[in-house]
Amino acid sequence: MTMKRLVLIWMLLAPMTVFAQQVVVSGVVTDQKTGEPLRQVSVSVGRVAVVTNEDGDFTLKLSEMPSTVHVSHVGYKSQRVSLKDGQTVGLRIRLVPASIQLREIVVRNQNARELVDIAIDKIPENYSKSPELLKAFYRETAMKRKHYIYVAEGVEDMYKTPYNRSTARDRVSIVKGRRLLSQKQGDTLGIKVQGGPVQAVLMDLVKNRDFLLNKKELDCYDFSLGVPEYINDREQYVVLMEPQVVTTYALYHGKLYIDAERLAFTRIELDLDMRDKDKATQTMLVKKPFGVRFKPRELSCVVDYRYEDGVSRISYLRNTFRFNCDWKRRLFSTSFTATCEMAVTDRQTENVKPIANRSSFDSRDSYYDKVEYFLDPEYWSNYNIIEPSESLDKAIKRLVSKYKRN
Repeated sequence: MTMKRLVLIWMLLAPMTVFAQQVVVSGVVTDQKTGEPLRQVSVSVGRVAVVTNEDGDFTLKLSEMPSTVHVSHVGYKSQRVSLKDGQTVGLRIRLVPASIQLREIVVRNQNARELVDIAIDKIPENYSKSPELLKAFYRETAMKRKHYIYVAEGVEDMYKTPYNRSTARDRVSIVKGRRLLSQKQGDTLGIKVQGGPVQAVLMDLVKNRDFLLNKKELDCYDFSLGVPEYINDREQYVVLMEPQVVTTYALYHGKLYIDAERLAFTRIELDLDMRDKDKATQTMLVKKPFGVRFKPRELSCVVDYRYEDGVSRISYLRNTFRFNCDWKRRLFSTSFTATCEMAVTDRQTENVKPIANRSSFDSRDSYYDKVEYFLDPEYWSNYNIIEPSESLDKAIKRLVSKYKRN
């Protein structure tokens, strides 16, 4: 009797043990017509999400086996991938390009600026109305020419007040992070450009309307309607922005994606106007060593908002900086590329508490000084991250080996 009871207990516990194990769903997303990998594709199961890397690869870590995975990207038909056959690793997902014809726009005289103003007025009803704690993966990199010289990444908590309030109480804190820096003395630049984990607060453009979506700033631009697009199976108006006045600071060339039904901002793309190099430098550069000449080439920004459970919230952010630097008396300059990327992977909506000031990351802080070196191969555990691309993965291994030798 005792043996039977033990067997029964074991049989009851076994499914619970399997249930508690982590389920990994991974694969690659490509264009069905060209076969090319698609980057920055949203891959989600419920509220848990990641984006694909430069090679189209993704990995989702879940607490239980999902029945389907939802995949969506700008300009493509969304797809729900069934996992009924039990395959979760090595998925090959091919997205089909989508072309749509939008119904006639309900804006007087096809006024694109009026459409933007309506979308701004509807922000309180279209976006999150309660405090939330978002879990996000963050990565920043720097390249000298075509070689990575710096990689830092981590998991962060982001406290967000409702979208009808300012960002004054929004905070970011580092849950865990790690960094790698090239050991070559010639790779040390000492330049700091705009960026860091706090960008997830500053560049939430729908919430931080002081940056762009206010009358004073918008009056500096000319607006026109572009070719409509599809995002997450939802029709999108596309509004193009071009500078129309001269200001004391650099303006942007922009593209605003607005949900045709809800009139909510779904995606915002900005490229800094580089015609005045001094103004562009003022926007991009935080500090540099004496004697280094900074020459801006590009600053681009992408902000995505995910629509779920009847509301939208920030889901993805990527800033890319390209610039050249040279030192006095040197004949040639050196090209550099710096990026910071953030993807919201999960969220908490109940019993949410603000992040204390003493625990938060400040815009004056350097991420490099806040985190440790790469060492632990099991570092990420069950956290969802943006998979490193093949080139970045090789660079990380190379930098780790050099660090260990030194």
